[in-house]
Amino acid sequence: MRIRQSASLVASAVLIFAITACNGTERAAGDVYGCAQGPPIAGRPLRIATTVAPITSIVSAIAGAAGAEVVGVVPEGHNSHTFEPSPSAAAALEAADIVFLNGLSLEEPTRELALANLGEGGEICELGTTVLPEQEYIYDFSFPEEGGKPNPHLWTNPPMAIQYGELIRDVLVARDPDHAEQYRASFESFRAQVDQLDWAIRAATASVSRDQRLLLTYHDAYAYFGREYGWTVLGAVQPSSFDEPTPRDVANLIGQVEQSGVGVIFGSEVFPSPVLRQIASETGIEYVDNLRDDDLPGEPGRPEHSWLELMRSNYVTIVQALGGDATLLRSLNLDSVIVDAAYYPQ
Repeated sequence: MRIRQSASLVASAVLIFAITACNGTERAAGDVYGCAQGPPIAGRPLRIATTVAPITSIVSAIAGAAGAEVVGVVPEGHNSHTFEPSPSAAAALEAADIVFLNGLSLEEPTRELALANLGEGGEICELGTTVLPEQEYIYDFSFPEEGGKPNPHLWTNPPMAIQYGELIRDVLVARDPDHAEQYRASFESFRAQVDQLDWAIRAATASVSRDQRLLLTYHDAYAYFGREYGWTVLGAVQPSSFDEPTPRDVANLIGQVEQSGVGVIFGSEVFPSPVLRQIASETGIEYVDNLRDDDLPGEPGRPEHSWLELMRSNYVTIVQALGGDATLLRSLNLDSVIVDAAYYPQ
């Protein structure tokens, strides 16, 4: 389990970000909410705050070539649904020209802090809320329709990550027109890599028999991936309350496993689940516990610490565990030509 905190590092990054804000050009008066609605910035780097690490990685892949400053707020290894940002995070949010959130109610405590601390000329851009039409919302096990909050995990579906990238590009171009061509070029490079990833996932999926394309996971993070690539998500052990499942929940999941013929149960490397291990033990099904939802592989600054490698790692794990061929996925070159200099709180 990798849950890491470093208060001094977080405070240092936030302080640097805030000091830079004080030394920059004056922003237009009035808070601006909404994607690409803030005033253009000139004469200094664009300042960006983000939430979960996959979004930080995607933003950095597009913004980094122009020297934009990108600071994440939600530490890796934490549940973004319930994470309560520290007061020091308010300084980073106040200093930001743009705060990129996933939206769709994923990171409500962070969103509330951003709304309360947004500086003059700052704006909040909710990526998922903006790109996903309401008629395409998925409500399911951990995100029932009666709760009013759809499944927010769009980034586990690569074509939707391209939509995120398109929106990020457009916002960056509008806010920092002096570097428009760099943002556009970086997005095209990112899209080319995601297209390769998408192609390899489809090839790997085709190598798994249809009756084995079944996902029972710790966290309900693969709904949009399943719809895109033809996988069936049977359920998730974490209920909508994000508490431990009740004995009745566990019994229902055991029944699903026994009736479905699922071959593998997938757990999380970051959030170990004794309940999933129990279900695997009682049903005699293999338990694989090294998937990640929003905790990137490796350490910040390393090439493997990226959204692209997160997706590759997860889908190699899934396909191989179910007897498929992940050769094409493993062989992809997903190294970015842009060094990821974003700050990832740990």
